[in-house]
Amino acid sequence: MTCWYEGPLAAFDTETTGVDVETDRIVSAAVVVQDAPGTRPRVSRWLVNPGVPVPEAATAVHGLTEEHLQRNGRWPAPVMYEIAEELAEHAAMHRPLVVMNAPFDLTLLDRELRRHRASSLDRWFETAPLHVLDPRVLDKHLDRYRKGRRTLTDLCAHYGVTLDGAHDAAADALAALDVVRALGRRFATRLERLTPAELHTLQATWHAAQARGLQAWFARSGSEEAVNQDWPLRPDLPAAA
Repeated sequence: MTCWYEGPLAAFDTETTGVDVETDRIVSAAVVVQDAPGTRPRVSRWLVNPGVPVPEAATAVHGLTEEHLQRNGRWPAPVMYEIAEELAEHAAMHRPLVVMNAPFDLTLLDRELRRHRASSLDRWFETAPLHVLDPRVLDKHLDRYRKGRRTLTDLCAHYGVTLDGAHDAAADALAALDVVRALGRRFATRLERLTPAELHTLQATWHAAQARGLQAWFARSGSEEAVNQDWPLRPDLPAAA
């Protein structure tokens, strides 16, 4: 029987106006689907006119200017609906979804849906649950004592994955998918008997433990920064958002 990391996977990634999931906006997104390792991926892309200013700092990361997005981007409401529909289709086919740092991208999508469609992301997964594979959470749990940063670029270097065009949503999604496959092979003895559904549940527990550890480190360092323990989606929408 084919292990989940050798079978069909989808991956989702976004580029945004910033890093605040409650107030920032999606400017581009991609879903990448690959049926097996080495096969040609299928890519769906979206370019969004967010309707708000795009900071120069954000443009410096992903290269998308406010002028370009106004000229070529679509309005958010139909885009967010299309993305949610596609993710729901993958869930219905029991295809796991790879999302690097899932609480960021999925929460952003949820907030955009609430903002433009008066609906939450959960609504699309009432009949078929989404099974998320987060390379950041998996790597931190399976190789917890390795020193160094764990950004997507770092994980690609560690697992021997090529990342062409970092900060392009499709390129990042495909790289995250490849990292998950490489991670699955490296830790096969610990992962091959777990289903994506079981891994989804375990990652929520692992992420919470990782967040508590980081929160404790902040406290020892005298920082008051709060670390959210929710995974893969932060459920609460503050009224101010």
